[in-house]
Amino acid sequence: FQQFSDTGRRKEHVKITSEPKPGFLERLSETSGGMVIGFVTFLLAFYLLFTNEGRALRTAKSLDEGLSLVVPLDSIHSISQQNEGRLVHLAGALSTSKPLFDPSYGLSLQAVKLKRNVEMYQWVEYEESNEYEENGEIKKETKYSYNTEWKSEVVNSRNFDREIGHKNPSAMAVESFTAVSSNVQVGSFVLSKGLVDKIDDFKQLSLSHLEDPHADVTRGGDYFYHSDNPRRPEVGDLRVSFFYAGLSGDDPHLGSADKVTVIARQRGDQLIPYHTKSGDVLEILYPGDLSVEEVFQKEHESNTMKTWALRAAGWFSMFVGISLMTRIFYTLVDWFPVVRDLVNIGLKAFALCVASSLSLLTISVGWLFYRPLWALLLALLSVVPIVVARSRVPPKKQQ
Repeated sequence: FQQFSDTGRRKEHVKITSEPKPGFLERLSETSGGMVIGFVTFLLAFYLLFTNEGRALRTAKSLDEGLSLVVPLDSIHSISQQNEGRLVHLAGALSTSKPLFDPSYGLSLQAVKLKRNVEMYQWVEYEESNEYEENGEIKKETKYSYNTEWKSEVVNSRNFDREIGHKNPSAMAVESFTAVSSNVQVGSFVLSKGLVDKIDDFKQLSLSHLEDPHADVTRGGDYFYHSDNPRRPEVGDLRVSFFYAGLSGDDPHLGSADKVTVIARQRGDQLIPYHTKSGDVLEILYPGDLSVEEVFQKEHESNTMKTWALRAAGWFSMFVGISLMTRIFYTLVDWFPVVRDLVNIGLKAFALCVASSLSLLTISVGWLFYRPLWALLLALLSVVPIVVARSRVPPKKQQ
């Protein structure tokens, strides 16, 4: 059953499908499949939590080692043989040997990276679903809406519920690309590929000082339009914008060259990765002129944020895994409304407590070889969620 309505350039229709309500054995089969997925997720959570602690502590040791060994350079324009093979710190303006070009649009820029971003005006499908039970059947009401938008990727309209009237081209006539300078320097030192990859603070390039490159291309603001009427684009029209990262020369419109701070190993005039005794690699680049202490403080902060993010991901994976593995108890009583709701709350509380305890225990094991006292403290804390949960159970139920 479908209802169609047009609202300007946005089009909508509703589709209703129905299927018989699954029986007890079918729901039990689906739950069993979920238990297998939950068990795999549960095991992956252990791996993620355990390896994350080792990585975090190893990174922290490597940063401390680097801070104790790093040598600030007096000059970035002369290469001292005394620093050969050592970890060095330097700051200065970026420079490249040749400008980057985009001949199709008459663009030239002295920068480390130049990115052409192409967008096409296309139909986009949005979907909103609502399920409900009626006359012993599970009905699903899906509302499909279509709108025209600028998109960087080709939207495959063949996957639309209703392609007629919403057909997109299968490819873009102009492709996006990123040009990277083959030689990037700070003073007399050449940056490694790993350091160049870290220069990724892209800014949009203003096109106000440029002319229209072709008769069929119109400039509007900071875009080049492949369109007969940029103010009223049609599906299939293109617009092109440009972004740059690491300005490497003085530009009358953009200003002076960008400055960066680098910590890496010196090998001749090359700056390459430094391998620490802990097994990590130090190859650091930050925008701006930073001291040694500021750089390592930022690295420690980044390591801490990554550690906590992975801890949260590990805990959540364990919670989901336990919830999926215990879902079968909910399925067994899901035809009793009151009992079903109570069991659902109980299972969620159980998953929360067990996931918290096992996460803390896993983290403590990960710290065992590095910080044994902290590991013991975390192991004791891992018992707290279970103790709290048991203290809330009435005495008769405990017996």
